[in-house]
Amino acid sequence: MTGTRPGPATIYAVAASAGVSIATVSRVLQGAARVSDATRAKVMEAVRTLDYLPRGSARALAAKKHEAVGLMLPELTGPYFAELLVGFESAAAGFGLSVALLMTDEPGLSRPLRQLAARVDGLAVMARPGQLADEEVDSLARRLPLVRLAAGVGAHAISTENTDSACELTEHLFGHGRRRLVFVGDPELAPDGEERYAGFVAAHARAGLRAAGPLRVGYSEQDGRRVAHQLLAAGALPDGLVCANDELAVALLDELQRAGLAVPDDLAITGWDDVMTARYTRPGLTSVAQPVRELGVVAATTLHRWVTTGEQPTTPTILPTRVVLRGSCGCPEATPPATRPLRMPVRETLKEEPE
Repeated sequence: MTGTRPGPATIYAVAASAGVSIATVSRVLQGAARVSDATRAKVMEAVRTLDYLPRGSARALAAKKHEAVGLMLPELTGPYFAELLVGFESAAAGFGLSVALLMTDEPGLSRPLRQLAARVDGLAVMARPGQLADEEVDSLARRLPLVRLAAGVGAHAISTENTDSACELTEHLFGHGRRRLVFVGDPELAPDGEERYAGFVAAHARAGLRAAGPLRVGYSEQDGRRVAHQLLAAGALPDGLVCANDELAVALLDELQRAGLAVPDDLAITGWDDVMTARYTRPGLTSVAQPVRELGVVAATTLHRWVTTGEQPTTPTILPTRVVLRGSCGCPEATPPATRPLRMPVRETLKEEPE
């Protein structure tokens, strides 16, 4: 005999648990400033304990109105998040669903995330480490379908493979004779970055080498340019840079070449994501292709299936990645296809008939 899920908590239950009025609960959930920190903390603790969602969401869930899914991202800059959003939105549109987007890199997301959950039937969440407590996600997951993107463990996690490909990429650089490699990017800023650095370290261990500590910087183009200037100022360059993403790698490639360094002769550079730009740098950027758009498609599809049929994922979803070799690591560049000289069409000159 299967147990029944308890009915959704009400605002009255939250108020009683926190020892405040329902008006105070409402003010806290709306983010009103005229509530003391102590009162706000009591209300939010009651909200988490009771797994409370505002009534609009409870009505939607009870009525099985599958009209919208939510997506929370830490930012929307760079090709990675754009590709993820395109995949998520395109799949959702195919199911007749609209998408509600919450984009923030601020900590303490309890209130805005619950407000988003109140407007959707399912939720996909990507957050930076420390940005969102696991208990908060678990609390929401008990009330509506929720998947975690590029992070977390358990059946509801959807991510791409990082560690094995990072290990393979690092070992490939060893094959080119590189021994003084540096990982560029702070592993603590993103779970997938942490896994990539773990693969970097594992490859060193397998080769009997000691991995250097990472250069702890952000993952943006500007961070890559700053790292290039720091390396040039230090004078002692590594013989290879294993970058956490292509934004860092392309910026480093550009800045170091402007400074007169030759890639890969002076040092090798690799990236991750295999964005379109990687094919057109000179030399071409060795990278790791990951199906970012597919990540968004799988997330939206999983939520739609869960909402409409009740079918929950039973195992984590890990999408494969692939090392893509180009010239920046020391491999020969692919020979471009032979081209013929451009010939303009011959047009006959019409002679005017004499009058």
